[in-house]
Amino acid sequence: MAIAEDATKTDSRLIFTYGTLKRGFPNHFLMENLIGAGDVVFVGEYTTVETFPLVCGPYGIPYLINIPGLGNRVRGELYKVNGSGLGPLDDLEGIERGHYERLPLTVAGDDGETVAAEAYFGHRSFGEGMWKRCGESGFEEFTIEMGEKYERKEDRPPNNDFLQNIRDFISNGN
Repeated sequence: MAIAEDATKTDSRLIFTYGTLKRGFPNHFLMENLIGAGDVVFVGEYTTVETFPLVCGPYGIPYLINIPGLGNRVRGELYKVNGSGLGPLDDLEGIERGHYERLPLTVAGDDGETVAAEAYFGHRSFGEGMWKRCGESGFEEFTIEMGEKYERKEDRPPNNDFLQNIRDFISNGN
């Protein structure tokens, strides 16, 4: 499958989504807005070439954990994103707040073509602890059923401390 040529600003990159940004999931509205603005183009359904842990944490939030060789080949969606579209995605994923990190990986399309992309991985400060807390067992795909357990940010308690929730989840099982 040839990569779409829209969103063709020279600073574009391929972003692999595996959770709430996928079509039909709670945060896909952001992708739709960015597609409408010409900043994002849907490329297709792809799967990671390497295996990675994919787990769910507090509030049903999915996390891809950067421990290559563990977990599963993860299924998701690939988008071509220009520089104008990348900022809102980084904001949603909390890059500057230590929630996620945008890191390189290789994904394959249904036709076997592999491409270099980036994905939002759970931050290294808690990734391994999250994997262990989840019994070192993960998923191949964040499903619609899993998405139903996701709590939107506005539905979480006020003054919610994301990183403290992660630490509590890892240490206490809450």
